[in-house]
Amino acid sequence: MYSEIEIDNAVKAGALSPQAAEAFRNHVAAQRALPAVDEEHFRLLSGFNDIFVGIAIALMLVAVAQIGAVIASWLGGAAVAVTAWLLAEFFTLKRRMALPSILLLIAFVGGVAGMLVAAMAAIDPDVSQQANMAIIAGIGLIATGAAWLHWRRFGVPITIAAGALGIAAMFVSIGIALYPPLDDYVWPLLLVSGVAIFLLAMRWDISDPLRQTRRADVAFWLHLTAAPLIAHSVFRMLGVFNSDIGPGVAAIVLALYLAFGFVALAVDRRALLVSSLAYVLYALYAVIAKAGAVELSAALAALVIGSALLTLSIFWHPMRRQAVAMLGTLGRKLPPVAMPAAA
Repeated sequence: MYSEIEIDNAVKAGALSPQAAEAFRNHVAAQRALPAVDEEHFRLLSGFNDIFVGIAIALMLVAVAQIGAVIASWLGGAAVAVTAWLLAEFFTLKRRMALPSILLLIAFVGGVAGMLVAAMAAIDPDVSQQANMAIIAGIGLIATGAAWLHWRRFGVPITIAAGALGIAAMFVSIGIALYPPLDDYVWPLLLVSGVAIFLLAMRWDISDPLRQTRRADVAFWLHLTAAPLIAHSVFRMLGVFNSDIGPGVAAIVLALYLAFGFVALAVDRRALLVSSLAYVLYALYAVIAKAGAVELSAALAALVIGSALLTLSIFWHPMRRQAVAMLGTLGRKLPPVAMPAAA
């Protein structure tokens, strides 16, 4: 299995002509009766060896973290960060392995953040909430800088999403540090952060509407980061899991899910639908249970939502064509809905 990035690299290296690469993409799209962009490709595994190496990397990182922590609490995170960078020099820069590269990026940024958290806790474990928020903001800033350095060296697509998440944490923490009452408004702050990351994802998506370069992979991970921030914030503010929800709240949840579905169709990304799934299932379950079908409420809710999602999957392309048409000129900047011309 070859990713779009590898095909693009083969064209740049001269191993494939641009015409041959485009003919291959069109052939695959024609076989599936869908534009290639609708498949929402991203590279996670290049083979089972990715899983094998990923397990070995996880074991090594856990080991160095425990050994370092025995010497000093902050040294565990530092050892993880250094080890992850050195391993990335081979598995990311030379072998171009997908899953190990993702694990090593997360380990590097997490190791830097963990080192700082442990160091600050060792200096003064008892600080005010305001000071604690300021410390978290500083750690978020440094972790974002670490992600930027990793991106400059290795260019792993998930890195931009990790950096954006660090900036979001810094944004929320600085707000609470400067104005402590904002602690009661964490979910709205996270919602603003999620929308900002979504807009950043769209910027990357629009720069590569055919999704044939690394920019599309960057956009995928940004969408995957933004979706839970948006969905969880919106539904938590509605109090979906706080108490027994009535028909009114359930109707709002379902309406929001339909709105998320329209956005997902328009931008051709499914992350919002997946992130919202637990909430809409719970809302439908509560309504069915109150209607009297207590024993079958969970099964019926799963049957209804599962059937709806499968139907959406089957008719994704024609429904997306209608959604994009409704956006008028704005739809021209989105991934194409027409089948490619035969080569």
